[in-house]
Amino acid sequence: MSTTSASEIFDLRNLYYYQCGNIFTGSLNGFNYKIIPEKEAATVQIWHGNLCSELAEIEQEKTFKLDDEGFRELVNWLENEYEKQK
Repeated sequence: MSTTSASEIFDLRNLYYYQCGNIFTGSLNGFNYKIIPEKEAATVQIWHGNLCSELAEIEQEKTFKLDDEGFRELVNWLENEYEKQK
C-alpha cells in the first residue's frame, strides 16, 4: 500500500485530488467503492461483486463535505463499513 494514502486500509488519494473533481474507484476483497466529488461535497457509493458501479446495485451511499473534517469522516466511514462487512 502507498505510504501517502489517506487511509490505513484503502489506497485513497488525498483531499486535494477530490477537490479538483477527480472520481476515484477501488475495491478490496470484493468490497467496491466509488468516490464522486462535486463542488463542496463528495458522495461515496459501496457495492459488492464483479460489476462496475454503473451496472451494480449500489448497497450504500453517503455524502460528506469536501473539507478536512468531512474528508476524515468519509475515510472513517468507508473503513468502518469495510470492517463491518469482513
